[in-house]
Amino acid sequence: MSRVSEIMETMEYGPSVEDSSAVRDWLAAKGEFGHFIGGKFTAPGAGFDTRDPATGDVLAQISQGSADDVAAAVRAARKAQRGWAKLSGSDRARYLYAIARHIQKRERFLSVLETLDNGKPIRESRDADIPLVARHFYHHAGWAELLDTQFPGHVPLGVCGQIIPWNFPLLMLAWKIAPALAAGNTVVLKPAEYTSLTALAFAEICQEVGLPAGVVNIVTGDGETGAALVSAKVDKIAFTGSTEVGRKIAETLAGTGRKLTLELGGKSPFIVMEDADLDAAVEGVVDSIWFNQGQVCCAGSRILVAENVADRFEGLLQARMEKLRLGPPLDKSTDIGAIVDPVQKDRIISICRAATDAGAELVGGNAAQGCFIAPGYLRRIQPANPGMQQEIFGPIATLSTFRTADEAIELANNTRYGLAGSVWSESATVATDLAARIRAGVIWINGANMFDAAAPFGGYRESGFGREGGRVGMLEYLAEPKVKAVREAEAKAPIVAPGSDPMDGIDRTAKLYIGGAQKRPDGGGSYRVPGGLAPLGNRKDIRNAVEAAGKATKWAAMGGHARAQVLYYIAENLSARAEEFAARTSRTETDAAIARAFHYAAWADKFDGANVQARSGTLVNVIPEAYGVMGIACPNAQPLAAFMSLVMPAIAMGNSVVAIAAQDDPLPVTDLYQVFDTSDLPGGVVNIVIGSKDELSQVLAAHDAVSAMWYVGSQTGLTQVERSAGGNLKPVWSPENRDWTKSDAQGEIFLRHAVHVKTVWLPYGALPAGSAGAAY
Repeated sequence: MSRVSEIMETMEYGPSVEDSSAVRDWLAAKGEFGHFIGGKFTAPGAGFDTRDPATGDVLAQISQGSADDVAAAVRAARKAQRGWAKLSGSDRARYLYAIARHIQKRERFLSVLETLDNGKPIRESRDADIPLVARHFYHHAGWAELLDTQFPGHVPLGVCGQIIPWNFPLLMLAWKIAPALAAGNTVVLKPAEYTSLTALAFAEICQEVGLPAGVVNIVTGDGETGAALVSAKVDKIAFTGSTEVGRKIAETLAGTGRKLTLELGGKSPFIVMEDADLDAAVEGVVDSIWFNQGQVCCAGSRILVAENVADRFEGLLQARMEKLRLGPPLDKSTDIGAIVDPVQKDRIISICRAATDAGAELVGGNAAQGCFIAPGYLRRIQPANPGMQQEIFGPIATLSTFRTADEAIELANNTRYGLAGSVWSESATVATDLAARIRAGVIWINGANMFDAAAPFGGYRESGFGREGGRVGMLEYLAEPKVKAVREAEAKAPIVAPGSDPMDGIDRTAKLYIGGAQKRPDGGGSYRVPGGLAPLGNRKDIRNAVEAAGKATKWAAMGGHARAQVLYYIAENLSARAEEFAARTSRTETDAAIARAFHYAAWADKFDGANVQARSGTLVNVIPEAYGVMGIACPNAQPLAAFMSLVMPAIAMGNSVVAIAAQDDPLPVTDLYQVFDTSDLPGGVVNIVIGSKDELSQVLAAHDAVSAMWYVGSQTGLTQVERSAGGNLKPVWSPENRDWTKSDAQGEIFLRHAVHVKTVWLPYGALPAGSAGAAY
């Protein structure tokens, strides 16, 4: 046995293993688990072993869910949903409060179970994950209580299918189930096959609190079970997992009308500026990527360091890395636990090998016996290296340098993902400037991996769409107020092939409007419409319009007040020419178009974000941010009123748009070019393409530079658009076709669909030592 004097010399930790006997007794008593359907556990069926990744020991046997099991769970949820939704918000809140209290009472049990099943260190489960699980249920109990007053006119979606990953098993469950239940929905949840045990323990908590049967249903299994849930008759799918699977889900749900939230992969930048507190930044790396084995989709795995301080930072990083303890996850002094499964360990090793083959140097990162990999990082790595582009999802970071802030941003945004980012600087001006320029859904300043139930979380681009947490997260589980729908008028204008029209070569009645100027279609051709001929746009015209829209970046930078002035000017100029436009359409439609411009001019500088109450000593700003380039396909009837009702909210929020005008009657819209030109609207903010709406919409939806798509049209056309958009994971919104001349009572809803939100965490005041990193 070591002497005290010897221990004081080495300062080594002795073993301090968390007692797991209660959990092991529970597992031994259960042995095999069935599904949780209709408030009861089913008899265990054929399945698979779930193992402790640290030792390889079998913990229990999990049933493999079939399509029939999923269908039974959906029926139970459907049966329970009407009664659950009829409860008052206060009654639902009491159930959520009870769940939160029971989680707190079983906190130690759940922490140990999570660590045994997942392999993360016990202090991560105990001090971070499980307390935040309880926080989610408390927070959403409050939303249940306030639902009727805070979300007037909104109603539950119905039955929600939810699929969660293995990196935060119980936390992801709470993240999804809590808002769904608060909104009046019922759920069918499929946990990851590697980590189902805490979900099954949660099912017991649902029984203990007397949650009505069928409100929560849990079906275990692998990817086939998840695919069955995606194909089942549910009203929403909420998925957290890989980008590849998310893309398949989006394509599967195309045209079904079911709501979809995707929280997918990430390759988040971790920017260390020259003036940063380097010691704190190193701790941020440890918190962000090493303490949790890098098994976090938002981990700051791409470390970008100012060249002037790179050597010093790397020296501090190596010294800290060498002190980290790799070992048994249940030991309270362990820093780095186990990788969840040998398959994942092999994947990490494979990516590291590909990275070093491509010229990178691996520092640390040694594979150990069992499911263990030591922390490490890849240095001397180029932007195109596989290690820089692929999501490693392990305790391996990359480290590269930059010289200027602009170069840092260029490197940070050089990824198909956009989930999160971390900025380290002692200058609030520098830090907030960088935070605004990183294209990601969550930014931490002088911190990393900070989460709270009140703070929305979600990504841009191939990191998915939709948000979880806070007010905007609640909206993902509610259906918007209904409007009186009007059937889309069937397009009848005959399309004439290029070169076959006898009037080819003659100046047409209308032209395309691209980049602030009238354009002839790239391929020629026209078709007859009321009042003359319309140009037949094609794929090249969409390409040109998107390129022009992408160059109109100054529009968003102008700010809400300046954009409002332009929209007011559009309204005034359109009003001055009201008789001319009324002759093209009708006075009612023209008046509606003018009203839309005035209405959204008023909103342009008033659609605000929020500062939410999360961690004490931290400003958490939820900022609405323009998508960038949006595609809009307008309905066939009421061409002027519909166009202005759709385009005005999009540009009011700072987007530039490529709009496909009404196929049968586009001329009233093309006449708007003079109004735009005389109203100081910058070129490229609004681009108008004319032709076959559904053909052009598919091209627009598939374009990588288009970040969001609105489509009003047929169900067949919508299905094609959603399928095309699924390839690059852009959100598609299809508002009900309506009488577009009516007063726009849903104006705020249009604005909400014209932005995604960025959550920026900014610590303030004198923080306690060691608190600059991750917090929950």
